[in-house]
Order: sequence, then C-alpha cells, then structure tokens
Amino acid sequence: MSEAARGSQAVARVLRPRSVAIVGMSSRPGSTGQIILDGLKLNDFKGDIYLVGRGAEPIDGRAVLPGVAALPEGVDLAVLTLPAGAVREAVAACVRRRVGAALVFAAGFAEIGDRAGQDEVSTIAREGGLAIVGPNCIGFTNNVVGLTIHLISPRRFEKAAKPGVAFVGQSGGMLGHMQRAADSRGMPLSYVVSTGNEAGLDLADFTDYLVEDAATRVIVLYAEQIRRPGEFLAACRRARAAGKPLVLMHPGHGTRARSAAQSHTGALVGDHGAMRTRVEHAGVLLVDTLDELVDVSELLVKYPSPPAAGPAVLTASGAFVALTTDFAERLDLDIPPLSPHTEALLKEVLPPFGTYGNPLDVTAGVSPEALTDATKALLDDPNMGSLFISYPIDGKFGARTLQKFLKGMEGSDKPVVVAALGDTSPLDPEMLKAAKESRVVFSRSSDRCLRAIALYTAYGRALTRPGNTVPPAPFKGLPALGKGSQPEWLGKQLLSAAGIRVPEGGLARSADEAVAMAARVGYPVALKAQGAALTHKTEAGGVILGVSDEAALRHAWRQLMDNVARAQPGLVLDGALVEAMAPRGLELMVGAKRDAAWGPVLLVGLGGIWVEALGDVQLVPPDASEQTIIAALMRLRSAKLLQAFRGAPAVDVEAVAHAASLLGRLMLTVPEIVEVDVNPLVAHARGQGVTALDALIVTA
Repeated sequence: MSEAARGSQAVARVLRPRSVAIVGMSSRPGSTGQIILDGLKLNDFKGDIYLVGRGAEPIDGRAVLPGVAALPEGVDLAVLTLPAGAVREAVAACVRRRVGAALVFAAGFAEIGDRAGQDEVSTIAREGGLAIVGPNCIGFTNNVVGLTIHLISPRRFEKAAKPGVAFVGQSGGMLGHMQRAADSRGMPLSYVVSTGNEAGLDLADFTDYLVEDAATRVIVLYAEQIRRPGEFLAACRRARAAGKPLVLMHPGHGTRARSAAQSHTGALVGDHGAMRTRVEHAGVLLVDTLDELVDVSELLVKYPSPPAAGPAVLTASGAFVALTTDFAERLDLDIPPLSPHTEALLKEVLPPFGTYGNPLDVTAGVSPEALTDATKALLDDPNMGSLFISYPIDGKFGARTLQKFLKGMEGSDKPVVVAALGDTSPLDPEMLKAAKESRVVFSRSSDRCLRAIALYTAYGRALTRPGNTVPPAPFKGLPALGKGSQPEWLGKQLLSAAGIRVPEGGLARSADEAVAMAARVGYPVALKAQGAALTHKTEAGGVILGVSDEAALRHAWRQLMDNVARAQPGLVLDGALVEAMAPRGLELMVGAKRDAAWGPVLLVGLGGIWVEALGDVQLVPPDASEQTIIAALMRLRSAKLLQAFRGAPAVDVEAVAHAASLLGRLMLTVPEIVEVDVNPLVAHARGQGVTALDALIVTA
C-alpha cells in the first residue's frame, strides 16, 4: 500500500497542482469539462492544462488526447468529468501514468448503496499511490493562489489578502451556504473543499494540511461521517498544539445508539456521544446549528484566541439586562461582575439613574461621548473576556453611534460583538460599511450573539485545561476475566483491585457458606443471586435486602433460588453474594464504554432507577482529571442533590470523581474491557467516600 495517496503532500497535489488534466472533455458548451476549463482560464492558471476526450478536434486551441494513456507521466491532478461507470478504468489509467491525484465528481457510488464499486476504486488508487477526492463531490476553490476547480459556474476569485477560514465538508450544498455567508460578512476565505464520499482523502488529511497552512487561521469542518477517528483525533490535537481553532458540525444526535450488552452505559453513550466527547477533548469546538457554525467561525477568524472569562454586556434597556441574565444562565455563560474601579469610572460618565453592573444599562439618555467612555471602561476591566453590545443603532444616527463604540475599542484586542436592535428595521449603508470594515462581529440578533459568545467562551475555557500526555500505569493484582458479561461478584473483585470500595462480603455457593459469610461481616446483609447470564437480578427476584439473622438468611437463600429458577429455568448460578448492607447515600452511576470507532468514554450521572427515567448523565474522556469530572457532575440537571439539600448532607463529590477516574484508567490499561456499568455507586456524606453496590463488566 502506497503512502502517497494520503496525508498533507497528497492534499497539496490537489489544492496546488502544477498541471491539470481534464478527463472526459467535451466541446459542448456548459459541459462539466468546459466549466472546469473556463475556471482555470478565468483565474489565470499558470500550469500545464491537458484535455482528454473522444473528439479529435482541438478545443480552445488545445489538443484533445484520446485517453489517459496519452498523458505525460506525472501530471499533478486529473479532473474526472466522467459518469460513474467510467471512473474505475480512468483511475486505473491514472495510476499507470503516475498521476498524483484525481478529483471525481461522479455520483452513483456508496451514497446509493454501491459500496463495493467505490471500495474497488479506492483500493486501485491507494495501492497505486493516487490521491482521490470524491466521488460525489463538487470540487474546491483555493483563494490562496486563486484557483477554482468546481462544478458550479466559474467565477474569478481574488487571492486571499490575509489569513482566513478554510471550509471543508462532505456536503457541497452546506459549503455553498458557508461560502455565501462568508462573502456577505467579509470573512477572508483560504479554501473551500468538498470531499464527497471520501474514497481517498478525508477530513483527517485535509485537517493535517490546513494545520500547517499559513494562509488558514481557522479550520471549519462539516462531517456526516468521520471515517478514520484515530487519525482525525491526532490531526485535531495537532491543530490545538499549533493554536489553530477547529470548528466541527456533525449531525447525528437523533440516531439511536447501537444496542449495547445489557448496560445502561452503552445505551446512554451512543455513537454521537462518544464522538463528541473525544473530539472536544482533542480541542475541537462542536456546534449544533448553522447559525452557530457561521457565527463562531466569524468570531474565531477575527479573534482566534478565545477568552476563558465571560463577556461584559452593554445595552440601553433595563429589560434587556434581565433577559440577558436569564438567557446567559440557560447557556451556562458566566457574566462577570464589574471591578470596583470600572464601576467608579462608569458612575463618572453615565447618568445617575443607570444600572451600574454587568449587564450595564447606560439608559436611553446617555450622551454619544459617554458610549465611547463606557466601551473603553468595560474592555479595560480585567474581569471581562469580551464585550457584547446590544443597542439600537438603526436609523439616521446609526453610523454616528457605531463610530462612538469603535472609538472606545481602540487599543483593545478583546473580542467585540455588536447586535443592532430593531429586527429588520433599515440600517444606514454607511454604518453597515463601517461595521464590515471593522473588527466587530455584527448581527441583528442578540440571541444568536449570546449563543455564539457562550460557545466561544466555553471553547476558550476548554483550551486552558491541560491534556494528559503520560500514559496511565496499569493496575496490579486484577482478577482474570472471561469473555462477555461478567458476574457481579467478579466485577466487584475487579473494582476492589482497582481501588473502588465495594461492600464487605463475598460469594457463597451454599446456604452454609452464606451463613458463615454473614457471621463474618455482620447482620443485616444483602443476598444477591450470581451468574453471568442473570442480567436482571431484581426483576428475577434474585435480590433480597436487609436479611437480619441466620434463620432469615436460610429462608432467603431458598426463596432466592426458587425465584431465579422460575424466572430463568435451567440457569446454573455461581452462587450468591452475601454482603454487609452499605450506609445510605445518594445513588449515582459511573460507567465506561469502549466505542468501536472512538475508543473509551466515561459516563457519570444520577443512578438507581433514575438513570432509566431521566438519563441525567455527562460524558467525559477516559483520561479526564478529577477536577474535570467534578465539573461534569456539577453540570447534571440533578446537581443540587450533590450539595446539602432538603436535610441531606453534601455528598463526597471528590470520591465520586476519584472512582470515575479509576474506571478511566481501567479502560485505558485493560483493552479487553468494552463496558463497565457501576449502578448504583452510593455517594456518602462528604469525607466518607463511595461504595459500588452493583457492577457489570463486559469484555470483548
């Protein structure tokens, strides 16, 4: 297998070719070949152009070669304007002529179910060292050198004057939306690339190239499937290390998770959850809507170093102060308090009836000059990471008002977002021109602005969290595990060896052994039937709690065995766990799943029966720090229960985080484990630790 078909060098042959062959050239006006040729001419392509087609007559004064075999060796890029049925032979011919890369427009492959045909093309290209873009793509534009090879009617592109945003995606229609949005906002574009079905080059390859590309400041990706998760995560980590923001939109929230072996964890993590957890940990900003994609892209291209601190908010409406406070709370966006120095400055320049806080209501009676002073004071405040201005700057005074804000911004590098209140009311063209030429991110929607600021700020906080670079040490003394679902007693032995507390007790294989075990640990005890095939003990009547003495235990043993025999006739049990009843506490759940594509992910949340009823969980990467896990716990909808609540004491959150981190270490060091489900994990009062009351371990 040739490595020439992958990586940054292969992408460079596509995006910066020195020679281009149009294969399938036609003299018919408006044909795909004519569109590609017109685009090359319109943008003054300086390299060699070769035409391959059936006609013998020259086109545009250029000879038409009868086939790919007539090309000189070593052409950088072949553009295949052919139907799907002709692609395989053309790709094989390109390999024979040592063509560097091929761009395949044709649809009719995996997207309609012909996976075998696409795989055949992919194999021929990969083994021959031919980089492939597509099939089922619409091409690309390169604004760095002014090159377009694109199915849409050609247009002249100006070379990018400054580093900008690169859009790469598997949907041509989505990229068209993003390109028009960028044009309308004056966002500099470096590349727009449609990758289609990704039979060859994929998002990981293009990300690797763009990380090193000096003309690209921000990488924006649209993915419907990430085909090589490991390589993609590595590329994302390289982008983070290079200080280059990466934004990703990936639909799939509604896709049902694959059925997972009897565990809540497997069902709750799901494919999209695993992907989201791992890519965010690798330094990616994930967005869920098109508005967010456009808005955060503009924010990052203008201000590529997002702050960790929340914004100052300036408005002229007391109502907007209240609305912003509520909305920010729902978005988990911190609105920092003004520093005393800033508050004193504002009181000097604003009317005495203003609201001196953050959000700041400067009132409708404020002088234009005071807007400049207030803007500067807020940006100079060390508590503030950015500034959001939501203000009525429509009408004939709009341009003058905006200039007052822009003057207050002078000398500050902090991000500024401006929303012109008034919905679709007319705006002064002079004001619009000034906004577009400035560094502000300009909008008509305060809600959109706040959502974008919330994402942007959370991204800034995430980038401040250090990643773990040292591999975790394996545990010593772990018990040997079988294949598939493990019985609870063995799962608890594993947890105990890893440092997670379980109730005192053990496996009994007879009533006499159970009595001896209970005498050792002390009454009352719990009695739990044990067998790998007994997946729902409670429903089978296989759990009896609070057994108070020997007579009750012997009776419970017979009852438990009878219950299981009725529920699952013929099942042979390992015996029964006899355990001391654990102290009461808050029932939580910790778990882990090894996703087939994305690797291990941890889960923490409310446990017991509530995990099924509410699904109140948070996902974190397996190497997350205990501080990160605590932060995830505090994002639960039920987080109030972790603190002192309705007479119950605050629980030992630190111990919960420690137990979860130990599970992460297990997943990273014991690759045969595919799922862990600890439910409930009882969190006792602060300082008293946690106890795992149940454990399901599933191996490959």
